[in-house]
Amino acid sequence: MKWQCRIRQISFRQADGRPSKGMMPILQKSTDHQSSYRIITVLNKLPEFSKLPELQHIALKTNDPEERQASAVKFFSEVYFQHPAQFSGVLTATFPQNSLGVEKLANLDYCILRYEEFGQRYNIKCCPFIISTSHQLYRATYWHNFLFNSSLPAEPVVLGFQPNWESSAYVPVSEQDQSGK
Repeated sequence: MKWQCRIRQISFRQADGRPSKGMMPILQKSTDHQSSYRIITVLNKLPEFSKLPELQHIALKTNDPEERQASAVKFFSEVYFQHPAQFSGVLTATFPQNSLGVEKLANLDYCILRYEEFGQRYNIKCCPFIISTSHQLYRATYWHNFLFNSSLPAEPVVLGFQPNWESSAYVPVSEQDQSGK
């Protein structure tokens, strides 16, 4: 969690919040690499540290997507990612409502989220599940993503990924991996 908070802090402070490779894990449906694709995940605050009202306020105070994004970048650049203990372990991601495979993905026993950046790689074994539209994680994910994507559908599917930390691993990235050979 500390690593994720740090790379997101760097992204907001140095790249205007553009998702970096470490924020976009490769999702593997099983341990074979044949059924994998990249998604963008969101870190969510625990309910007692929620910033949902602030996210909604930033999203609704203007119709200008550039102004909304600039306000969001400023908000997330400040202290949002400063305290990793304030975050839920559940990672979330949005998908279109009629997205092929989302139901199948949500019904898997597990999947692997492979995060990699700055010479570090984490293979996180997760239990995927669909989050109800009334759940706080759904609303936080929706408003977070809306700040950066004004064409986000009104009710996307939000999947949660509950990590199984005991079955997850840090995998050192070799120099060969880093060079892309």
